[in-house]
Amino acid sequence: MIKWEHSIFALPFALCGAMLAAGGVPAWHQLIWIIVAMVSARSAAMAFNRLADAQIDAANPRTSIRALPAGLLTPGFVSTFVILSCAIFILAASQLNRLALILSPIALGVVLLYSYSKRFTRFSHVFLGFALGIAPAAAWIAVRGSLDPRILLLTAAVTFWVGGFDVIYACQDYEFDRSHGLHSLPRHLGIPASLWIARIFHLLMLGLLIALLLEFGLGRIAVLGVILVAGLLSYEHSLVRHDDLSKLNAAFFTMNGVISVVFFAFVAGDLLLRK
Repeated sequence: MIKWEHSIFALPFALCGAMLAAGGVPAWHQLIWIIVAMVSARSAAMAFNRLADAQIDAANPRTSIRALPAGLLTPGFVSTFVILSCAIFILAASQLNRLALILSPIALGVVLLYSYSKRFTRFSHVFLGFALGIAPAAAWIAVRGSLDPRILLLTAAVTFWVGGFDVIYACQDYEFDRSHGLHSLPRHLGIPASLWIARIFHLLMLGLLIALLLEFGLGRIAVLGVILVAGLLSYEHSLVRHDDLSKLNAAFFTMNGVISVVFFAFVAGDLLLRK
């Protein structure tokens, strides 16, 4: 139901935030609880999304095979899973520091309420991006117990990165969204224009990543990471055309997992080799 493996989208960026905060590898107890917090928050968000969208998923041929509309899981089971995941997230926050615990309900509110955004705004993609984008800032808080405005550059970068690939992903539901009154950029602007917006979002992401490197004084290894990310994004966009979405799953699932891991690996390498 929640595809554990897709936690890899945001987790590497959270780990980047933690390593930037620590100037290297955080304390092991911090690292462990950050990972627990990330996985539990994402699991709660995905399960809650399945609950909120159960009727929509049942009506959409693409999503009708998901666990709830297919009858593989019950709403009661999924609701219990959401509550347990939220409880684990709050527990993880409590093991980090006071500020992390205080902010944990707000973080949950952001990641859970995304599920309703496509009912009232065409910019639901940006909302989803922000839900994942708070991960590096949250990880910074987990390590430092305070917030440095510089890490918000990574929050903004992840917001545009996720927003861009979610615009691409939404293209496959263009007709369904139009007929069911759901909001998305493809539904309102059409697929060709939306693909251009996704490109612009990803260019903004790259600009923000460069600004991040400059603010933290990162070196050539991190710069090489951004260059590789730019190449991977370019390849991702080459897989999808307005008249051919057949390779969309490869662009969405495979490439985005690779992008997040590559960026983390090169930032981590830069930080560790400077010591």
